[in-house]
Amino acid sequence: MWIKIARFILRNRIAILAILFLLTLFMGIQSRRIEMSYQYAPLLPEDDSTYIEYESFVDVFGNEGNLVVIGIRNDNFFELSDFNAWQDFSDQLVDIEGVNSVFSVGQSYNLRKNTAKKVFEIEQIFPGHVNYQTELDSLKSVFQSLPFYEDILYNKKTDAYLMAVTLDNDILHSPARVKLINDIRKAGNAYFQNTKKDIHYSGLPYIRVTTAEMIKGELNMFIFLALGITAIIIFLFFRSFKVVMYSMLVVIVAVIWALGIQALFGYKITILTGMIPPLIIVIGIPNCVFLLNKYHQEYRKHSNKIKALQRVICKIGNATFLTNLTTASGFATFIFTSSEILVEFGVIAAINIIVVFVMSILLIPIIFSFLDGPKERHIKHLDNQVISKIVNYLVKISLNHRTVIYWITGIMLFLGAVGISRIKTTGYMLDDIPHDDPLYLDLKFFEENFNGLMPLEIMIDTKKPNGVLQASSLKRMDKLQTELSKLDEISKPLSLTEVVKFARQAFYNGKEKYYGIPGNQERNFILSYVGKSENGDQSGIINTFVDSLKQRTRLSFRMKDVGTNRMGELDEKIRSTIDSVFPSKRYNTSLTGASVVFFKGTEYLVRNLFTSLLLAIILIASFMAWMFSSKRMVLVSLIPNLFPLIMTAALMGFFSIPIKPSTILVFSIAFGISVDDTIHYLAKYRQELSETNWSIRAAVVLALKETGVSMIYTSIILFFGFGIFGVSQFGGTVALGILVAITLLIALFSNLILLPALLLTLEKAITNQSFKEPLLQIYNEDEDIELEELTIEKKSATAKNQ
Repeated sequence: MWIKIARFILRNRIAILAILFLLTLFMGIQSRRIEMSYQYAPLLPEDDSTYIEYESFVDVFGNEGNLVVIGIRNDNFFELSDFNAWQDFSDQLVDIEGVNSVFSVGQSYNLRKNTAKKVFEIEQIFPGHVNYQTELDSLKSVFQSLPFYEDILYNKKTDAYLMAVTLDNDILHSPARVKLINDIRKAGNAYFQNTKKDIHYSGLPYIRVTTAEMIKGELNMFIFLALGITAIIIFLFFRSFKVVMYSMLVVIVAVIWALGIQALFGYKITILTGMIPPLIIVIGIPNCVFLLNKYHQEYRKHSNKIKALQRVICKIGNATFLTNLTTASGFATFIFTSSEILVEFGVIAAINIIVVFVMSILLIPIIFSFLDGPKERHIKHLDNQVISKIVNYLVKISLNHRTVIYWITGIMLFLGAVGISRIKTTGYMLDDIPHDDPLYLDLKFFEENFNGLMPLEIMIDTKKPNGVLQASSLKRMDKLQTELSKLDEISKPLSLTEVVKFARQAFYNGKEKYYGIPGNQERNFILSYVGKSENGDQSGIINTFVDSLKQRTRLSFRMKDVGTNRMGELDEKIRSTIDSVFPSKRYNTSLTGASVVFFKGTEYLVRNLFTSLLLAIILIASFMAWMFSSKRMVLVSLIPNLFPLIMTAALMGFFSIPIKPSTILVFSIAFGISVDDTIHYLAKYRQELSETNWSIRAAVVLALKETGVSMIYTSIILFFGFGIFGVSQFGGTVALGILVAITLLIALFSNLILLPALLLTLEKAITNQSFKEPLLQIYNEDEDIELEELTIEKKSATAKNQ
């Protein structure tokens, strides 16, 4: 088959180049339509109970993710100049397109009892601008006599003040969201210049837009870093600018295709899909290295360029295709996680790994068929003394020190088990953000002063209209709030209960001591006021917290980003408390909000990523069995590739790197790539068996000497290629890059030392007849394309044969 492919490629060079040019131009046009993602992709599948509960809550009470919060600490907040500066700041925010409303101390209101109409009238405590300090002091006393606002808009102990900015959902779902966030920051900078008070920003929309812009900034950086690092390494290996230039051309074309395909699928750039272009470069360059290394080896034998290129396609094409297939399989397993962000990553990565193989097998032979054959200085790298000495030393170790190899492997596996036992699983909303980044520090400001910002919602269904206004329901809600207030990680709630307490205080002319749940005798009077608005309808001041039938209500908390471990404990405690206060026979309850969805989503993701790793191992083992038709050979080939995964997991345990979505990705990716060296080595080992009269020892040595150089070259490229992610601003990306790089380095030595040792030790137990006669036939070097049948370089080829 590969002989026919080689013949087709070399005979149709111009047509193939023309088609690739047109398709690449089309992909380039499509890539301009690609967009950044400014939303958290749901981690949970749509049929998950947690996801269903959250969507049910949103249907009743609306989306909670359109709030940006701004905070300051100012012990002179109620000084006239400082207060008016805060008011001016809020006025500037209101004027920004995309800001629906602003609520802070300056916009706080009080309730006044209108006995004639039997309603509470809402009146603003502070006017837009206060002229005198005495007036401000008086209004301050009124404001601070209202417990409803304490720990919601201000923290009396720390002199911290909060401003809630509600944003337009339509703007948040459009490209204008970036300008909106920048305009808010611009107004904040003006406030800072005026007052010299540090401003802190947070909230889900702010976090999403900021992190998306960080990803966007890193995308181009990683592409150029990947191109630069790989170009330098290739030049050091081959000492040829032509090799560097055309290898770069191959991966640049592949990157254009990657972006174009992503745009065609309608996928936006996320923290994961943003890594695909540099990944394609890093994974694509080794294809070029294997092809060019073999080209130089073949050209040195007979100085026939076309014959060398034909043999490159035939001999390397098969193994390279299978190595790319296994790498793509490692990424493709993410499709089975049911997580949107990982499915998109898996689909695009798997498709484009095959694309970069196609580009390599087409462009490298075609381009070099038009160029002059390599000069002697270009193939000197084949005699690289340093690499040759390393390979010969590894051959010596494998031949003469197998017992030592097994002892060292056993000790390392024991240490690996110890390290793995120390691994912890966790996940934080801003886990990947550096702890000295303003985004992280600002979140900590709100956690220290207002017990966090992560939305936590409790929805209570009383199963009957007007049920939420019954005394028993109000008392149960108050009891639940009292129990949950014992948890330090949870904020004071906004709820119907707090509104009713506020109303009771207003009913008794604003006296602070009356802030509480109404008794049986006063309940009907007060609730008759609460249930009506100033214009006499029945929406009143409670419509934010109840549905239209007053059957369901919400208790809105905010909580700290405590991580999935602590969140698991809190989730259990909160649910237990809810069940004890609201019996399931009389009430339907649900615990939801972004904090719960993130916690459950992370748990689900980690669980499914372990499944995807197991699937990757099974899938790749199946490919190996298909290739070599030997179950025993598959088991032997898996050992040197599972060993690096165990060592990496051990390092994570020893260095306290937790298992989380960004680090669990390492294993599937690294396994899919590391097995490539095994395939190249075993494919060559199988070829050498037939040429050495089935001498296992000779085949092991010859295969190691020929493939060892390319394996070292490609592993160095992969090590530094993945190492570039270490400069990322995101901790998860850093961990992913460094851990994959380390895993691949361990895999290199495992394949160069442990695999040959196993082949020599087990010998005939694994090299059976089925391995000798596999489903995939070994390429026969004597079965070349007839040179006189080639239309390219016919004269020169014929002359050389004569």
